[in-house]
Amino acid sequence: MILKRIHHVALICADYQRSKYFYTDILGLSVLAEHYRIERDSYKLDLALPDGSQLELFSFPGAPPRPSHPEAQGLRHLAFEVDSVHDWKARLEHLGIAVEAIRMDEYTKREFVFFADPDGLPLELYASA
Repeated sequence: MILKRIHHVALICADYQRSKYFYTDILGLSVLAEHYRIERDSYKLDLALPDGSQLELFSFPGAPPRPSHPEAQGLRHLAFEVDSVHDWKARLEHLGIAVEAIRMDEYTKREFVFFADPDGLPLELYASA
């Protein structure tokens, strides 16, 4: 038996519409399904990347913020592979999103850069080659 791949990552957001816009319109993920669960006053949005991996975006009223500075135990960041870190950095900055300086992975020699989603979740863009 083997684990084949990561199927999805689940995120909880504070402002559903703001996060939906960020992940679909800014990052370009495709909507697979969207459900409002009245009994939980919660949205569940299934988003897809081109390789078939998925993000599940949830909204839960009163969810506590994620501690991240200094780094907390648990998920450190979510990384997306891109063709051009420079192009993505320029696009995000043009849209008013703060992006850190581009760095070089000392082991793979690939460029990467960090920014945050609307709830402060650290996101990384990592060069494919």
